[in-house]
Amino acid sequence: MKTDKKQNQYRVNEQIRVREVRIVGESGSTVMPTKQALDMARQQGVDLVEISPNANPPVCRLIDYSKFLYQQKKRAKEMKAKQVKVEVKEIRFGPQTDEHDYQFKLKHAKEFLEEGNKVRAYVFFRGRSILFKEQGEVLLLRFANDLEECGKVESMPSLEGKKMFLYLAPKKAGVAKKSQQARDREASEAEAKENGKQMKVERPMVDLDAESPSNGGLLANAKISADALKKLTDTNDED
Repeated sequence: MKTDKKQNQYRVNEQIRVREVRIVGESGSTVMPTKQALDMARQQGVDLVEISPNANPPVCRLIDYSKFLYQQKKRAKEMKAKQVKVEVKEIRFGPQTDEHDYQFKLKHAKEFLEEGNKVRAYVFFRGRSILFKEQGEVLLLRFANDLEECGKVESMPSLEGKKMFLYLAPKKAGVAKKSQQARDREASEAEAKENGKQMKVERPMVDLDAESPSNGGLLANAKISADALKKLTDTNDED
């Protein structure tokens, strides 16, 4: 059903009933009667595919329809892979958050921003702690200042009921976080590559200076051949 819906998204060949169309290709674009465009498609053994019906005149391409659908699907997949899903991560403080807790939450907020997510930090005032709202505002401003390198303030601290909010957005496009499976695979590949290098270094080298034939030395073999040749020469001289 999903494939049929995709195929029906475009009009092809005789389904295009306008008087004229604009044909686009590598050499540019040309406006011509639809009948002429259909004749060109038949001569080339391809289809007339309407890619922009709202243009005046509609824009078409001369291309095999199956190939066109494949290209569209591939392009959509590439675009989806490049997109980073933006989420809003929450960081909660109390009006009297201690330094250790503050640094812990600051570290997490930095990670969220570097991954391309937004951060909504807020101070929750419980009961009479609303009297310390100025202290909460100072804390949020310090938080924004400490994240200045990786985050930008979208809105200054504002009190909504018993919560004071601060919104931060990433300064740079985030990098999609790799799955554990992908990280394990990369680690295995790196380990295998390193082991291959070590085996190459530890491989024994041929001793060219070896005098014994049992050592397989090249010079030893040459010496044996020379001795054999000398004996053969001496024998011929005696004859």
